[in-house]
Amino acid sequence: MTKDYFDHLWETTHTTHRHVLDATFVQLKAKIESWVDMAVSSIEQGGKILFCGNGGSAADAQHLAAELSVRLLGNRRAIPALCLSLDPSAITATGNDFGFENVFARQIEALGRPGDLLVGISTSGKSPNVIKAMEAARAAHIKVIGLGAADGGEMARLCDLVIGVPETRETARIQEMHITLGHVFCFALEKRLNLT
Repeated sequence: MTKDYFDHLWETTHTTHRHVLDATFVQLKAKIESWVDMAVSSIEQGGKILFCGNGGSAADAQHLAAELSVRLLGNRRAIPALCLSLDPSAITATGNDFGFENVFARQIEALGRPGDLLVGISTSGKSPNVIKAMEAARAAHIKVIGLGAADGGEMARLCDLVIGVPETRETARIQEMHITLGHVFCFALEKRLNLT
């Protein structure tokens, strides 16, 4: 890689990131507040927050579930949160016996309860296993949040709330906003539950 190429990459990434960041913070404040409201309602009624996603979105799901079940700001009571991509035995058994599109749905059937909240993360909005998870959640009377891009794509029809980052071209920029918004959500949830 030449220095000129790297300089161009550096500036382009910075410019695009700032553009998407600014648009995200202008457009999505009310939706993040609604996400917090839904989570507070779930937790106060004895529910839990379930997260799922694929690839980088699986890593984001794991990251956010850990922020809640462990801590983000400081020592406090744990918030019940679970990432559905962390059990390789369940995932591989389900994939083998029922197909990969059911790896999250099967766990929701086993672990989900009315009053829980599912957060499905998909940059494309069309991940079959996230969509199946949302279908299973709706059947179990579990509220559904879709963390995606633009209008949420195919998963939008199954969501009580779609949080779509205003970007469709660069997956990396969408994922950067997902974790930023996720951190805002976690901070706000801790504060709303008076845990810090």
